[in-house]
Amino acid sequence: MVRNSAEPKTTFKNIIFRGSFLALALAIIFLFSYNFFGVNTIQENSKLRVLEKSLQDIRAAMNVDSVRQYNIQKIMKIIDKYNPSMPSGIKYEIADEIYNMNVKYTNLDVDLICATITHESGSTWEAEIVSESGAMGLMQVMPALGLWIAHYEGVTWTSPEEILFNPIYNIRIGSRMLSTFINMYDLEGGLAAYNGGEKRAAIWIANDKADGILWSETSNYIPHILKYYQEFKTLTL
Repeated sequence: MVRNSAEPKTTFKNIIFRGSFLALALAIIFLFSYNFFGVNTIQENSKLRVLEKSLQDIRAAMNVDSVRQYNIQKIMKIIDKYNPSMPSGIKYEIADEIYNMNVKYTNLDVDLICATITHESGSTWEAEIVSESGAMGLMQVMPALGLWIAHYEGVTWTSPEEILFNPIYNIRIGSRMLSTFINMYDLEGGLAAYNGGEKRAAIWIANDKADGILWSETSNYIPHILKYYQEFKTLTL
C-alpha cells in the first residue's frame, strides 16, 4: 500500500516536471524561432535592399552605356560624312573622346563639339590640318595657347606637332578652351572668343552684340558653327 500510495505522487510530480520541461522547451523553441526568423527576416530584407540597389546600379550603368554608345555611333557617322577614309580605330577613339568632353563640360555637347571641329577643320576632319595663321589640328588650336592649356590638362608638352596633331589631345585642349569661353560669354560670345579672341568678344558682349565690333571672319564664323550645330542636333542614326 505504501508503494501504491507513493505512485500517484511520483506520477503527479513527473507530470508537473514534464509539463514544466515541455513549457520550457516550447519557450526555448519560440525564442529560437523568433530570433532565427526575425533575424533572418531582417537579414533577408537587408540583402534584398542591397540586391535592389545593385540592380538599380546595373540598370543605370546600362542606360549610361547605351547613351554613350549611341552618341559614339552618331559622332562616327558625322566623321564618315566628312572623312570616310579615316581608320575605324582612330574614328572610334575620336568619337569616344568627344563624348568624354561632353560629359566633363556641362555647357558642351557632342553636336556642338562636332560642329566646331567640322568648321575649324574646313569640313575635312583631318587631324594634321594647319591654318594660315598657324592654328593646328582638328579644333585649330594655336601652339602658344595650347602649351598653356596642356599644362592644366596634365599633358606633357613635347612639340606643337606631337601634341596638337594628336586628335585626342587636340580635342581635350580645344574643348577646355571652348567651354571656358562659353561659360564666360554665353554660346555666341564663346564662339566669338574662340575664333577672334577673348578681348573683342568681351567688348561685343558688353555692347549687346552690336554690329561692327567683331572681325568679319568671326561674324561669319558664329552662324556657320550654329548651322552645323542645328544640323547635327537633328541627325539620327
